[in-house]
Amino acid sequence: MYVARLAGLPVFDPNGDQVGRVRDAVVRLRTTNRPPQVVGLVAEMPLRRRIFLPMGRVTSLDADAVELGTGTLNLRRFEKRPNELLVLEDLLDRRVRIEPDDVPGIVVDVAMEANRVGEWSLVRVAVREHTGRLARRGHLREVDWARARGLIGVPDTQGTANLLALLEGMRPADLANALQDMTDGRRNEVAAALDDERLADVLGELPEHDQVEILAALDRERAADVLEEMDPDDAADLLAELPRAEQEVLFELMEPEEADPVRQLMKYQKGTAGSVMTSEPVILTPDSTVAEALARIREPQLPPAVAAQVFVARAPMATPTGRYLGIVHFQRLLREPPAEILGGVLDSGIDPLRPETPLVEVTRRMATYDLVALPVVDGANRLVGAVTVDDVLDHSLPPDWRDRDTAPGGAGG
Repeated sequence: MYVARLAGLPVFDPNGDQVGRVRDAVVRLRTTNRPPQVVGLVAEMPLRRRIFLPMGRVTSLDADAVELGTGTLNLRRFEKRPNELLVLEDLLDRRVRIEPDDVPGIVVDVAMEANRVGEWSLVRVAVREHTGRLARRGHLREVDWARARGLIGVPDTQGTANLLALLEGMRPADLANALQDMTDGRRNEVAAALDDERLADVLGELPEHDQVEILAALDRERAADVLEEMDPDDAADLLAELPRAEQEVLFELMEPEEADPVRQLMKYQKGTAGSVMTSEPVILTPDSTVAEALARIREPQLPPAVAAQVFVARAPMATPTGRYLGIVHFQRLLREPPAEILGGVLDSGIDPLRPETPLVEVTRRMATYDLVALPVVDGANRLVGAVTVDDVLDHSLPPDWRDRDTAPGGAGG
């Protein structure tokens, strides 16, 4: 069974309930020349906790699912021990030499196999020959574990292409969690290999100290490009963690139209509506039609909380807008004729927030009216942004809520 084919498979308990998804396999190095023993799987559970599943608990393992036998799951967070490797994280993309011809190659997958007594070991390695051209053009070979030299120990170089292919379908929050479980060096390599938009989404899901470390590992021009792709409120939060001199360097490298909203958000006092709002909600004029509004909120890059309503204001449409008029919820849009203009269906009965409104009051207002977003206006009644429910949740939870659980655990736990 090739380990990369297990990644993402659902894991079911004896009652048929899904407990998580496979993310990797754990192997224990041996003191002899025998291949490493597969001691278990790492499964990701809801709320982004990774736990260890001993191979002895696995009763069925195929291309569709992993099934567990009876017993109690150890829910402590998995922590890799010094004599252990994670197959996908540590071995994929390694540069090896294939014996006896000393042919260079790159690991694309590793196979494990059970012996007659049910003990699993790594037995074969899928290697793409590296011919000096792009690695994907080289010949793919399957060789015995012992013929691939360079699998154990600290690699001289390790790419990211095959690991990224496995992580490609993950939600940004899940990918952020996977990065937290990597060594600092590997995390920075993988993060740097993501495209700007993907990395921006992932940074928004990481604790602030991890955001800062990843950003610091990038060259400044790349860091500025990533900041431009982030939501302005997330970029403002990240930049606020940097020294003032570093902030100014990055602002200078950013495009002015991307930097200006971030600068403005950083002026608001912490713990207020202005400090957590997005400056880019969906905004349309009152003479726009329902059809135009529906087309805007269908845009795939919009977060659900932002796409749940359209704010209506006089021109200009960029914040700060002209005079704020009201809000139209997406459910109302679905009930109205496509040609109806927004000025005739807007809700003007929801009092907007001011930038200095405390977060406690913002939370109370959202809960009272069952809203997922509230407008924020300045003293001239111009729309300057919107506070969404995810913004409120981020800042209502403990500051370290994104940090991985550091409770002890591991393959022996």
